[in-house]
Amino acid sequence: MKYMDRTGAIQGSDDIQDRFLKGLYSNVIGRFFISLLIRPCVSKVGGRLLSTKLSGKIVPSFCKSNHIDLSIYDKQEFDSYNDFFTRKLLEDKQEIDYNPTHLVSPCYSKLSVYPIAKNMSFKVKNTRYTLARLLRSKKLASKYEGGVVCIFRLTVDDYHRYMYIDDGYQTQERKIKGVFHTVNPVANDVYPIYKENTRAYSVLQSKNFGNVIMMEVGALLVGKIRNHHCCCNVKRGEEKGYFEFGGSSIILIFQKDKIKMDKDIWNNSINGIETKIGMGEKIGEKFTINS
Repeated sequence: MKYMDRTGAIQGSDDIQDRFLKGLYSNVIGRFFISLLIRPCVSKVGGRLLSTKLSGKIVPSFCKSNHIDLSIYDKQEFDSYNDFFTRKLLEDKQEIDYNPTHLVSPCYSKLSVYPIAKNMSFKVKNTRYTLARLLRSKKLASKYEGGVVCIFRLTVDDYHRYMYIDDGYQTQERKIKGVFHTVNPVANDVYPIYKENTRAYSVLQSKNFGNVIMMEVGALLVGKIRNHHCCCNVKRGEEKGYFEFGGSSIILIFQKDKIKMDKDIWNNSINGIETKIGMGEKIGEKFTINS
């Protein structure tokens, strides 16, 4: 898929994976096979295969084709593909903006932002979502009318660990069982993937941005969402968790008048273009009366 970097340059293209997924989701036979692939049991089997030593053989070619520099990670040799997929950045290679008024990205990803309407809904491409169905809670959804939804789409070449965006207190996590559609935008044209996919969320009672809903969404062949904390104080830049193999998404939901997104990201989203973002990179700022 095509997206834009912060300089305004278009990157990405309709590659083989995009064309393959579009073909599957756009016809009856393809959707039948999708109905089999998205089952949790298939993701579990896929996860086991990608945890074998044999799967580690594909790591060198994958790194070469996706221009991944292993020198910035804690190790360069891996026992399996999943071991590589969950690799960890060296601490001195993590460039995090610690300005407390700056809103930062929790991960490396392609970002889109959407306003939350009065009926607590937002639209991703041709699919409308309601917060009540996404969260399975009308009471919680009602607190975010007029706010903003940020969807961070991680692809297989991204770093799949993610962090807290601010100091604060993390509440109890809620897990919602579902299936595992790909989070590639082609799927969203056919299925309401963020309402159907397995997901987990909690609320960060943040120091600077109000009560932020932090949600992790599993996707095709993502067998596990691994979060570290529950009901405790956390710090900006602290690792929150990681995904095991596959594409996936992180969703942040902000209340009204708590943040102001950077103009380039907002304008790109209005035009249906994702913005390539680094973990810890500024994407907005704390809302003030003069914003």
